[in-house]
Amino acid sequence: MTEAVSSPFIRVEALHRHFVLGGQEIRALNGVNLSIQPGEFVAIMGPSGSGKSTLLNLLGGLDRPTGGRLLVEGVDITAFDQDALCRYRQRRVGFIFQTFNLLATMSARENVEFPLIFAGVDWAERRARAEARLAVVGLGARLAHRPTELSGGEQQRVAIARALINDPDVVLADEPTGNLDSRTGAEVMETLTRVNRAGKTIVMVTHDERVAAYAHRVVRMMDGAVVLQEANHAV
Repeated sequence: MTEAVSSPFIRVEALHRHFVLGGQEIRALNGVNLSIQPGEFVAIMGPSGSGKSTLLNLLGGLDRPTGGRLLVEGVDITAFDQDALCRYRQRRVGFIFQTFNLLATMSARENVEFPLIFAGVDWAERRARAEARLAVVGLGARLAHRPTELSGGEQQRVAIARALINDPDVVLADEPTGNLDSRTGAEVMETLTRVNRAGKTIVMVTHDERVAAYAHRVVRMMDGAVVLQEANHAV
């Protein structure tokens, strides 16, 4: 009996992104094709300038392509107007950045609940949801601590909790361990692995082979194109 294969959660079709810089055209993406399954953990690797961060920005609706299509559950988000794209970012995508992007004057709980303010969620629910997310990443006892009172790994776990606060369909991580030592980076990756095992689709850009080893699949890019895809059978 043949096992059924689920439809891709994300499908990238002939995606291009070109910039003009100093009168010269830069082809950041040059016809990328890629499919990502629901619940998959994908690592994107490549040298500087290969287009990996540009691809991640397009997946998150932070930028628009020059050509091609980007379908999420069969819907082409490249056709969205600005309002629809904003709703997509708020409701369906969680972002994790290398530099944490936490607000220094806010506690861990306040940083996590901050996106809910724009979603119109009332104070009591914001607080409860933020505390629950921080408990998931092992920071239930650090709710009132500000970023300067947390280690680098703890700050990144606050950022992960914030990325999960709206219960997104996909988490996009750009070099999530880039500012961390190897031990702390491994702790952050264990957290992301638990998030993925709970059902979240994760797409991560990294330059570190040890970090990429946590993913189900590694997509390698060069000169704005996908040149190799490798399944990680050890996961």
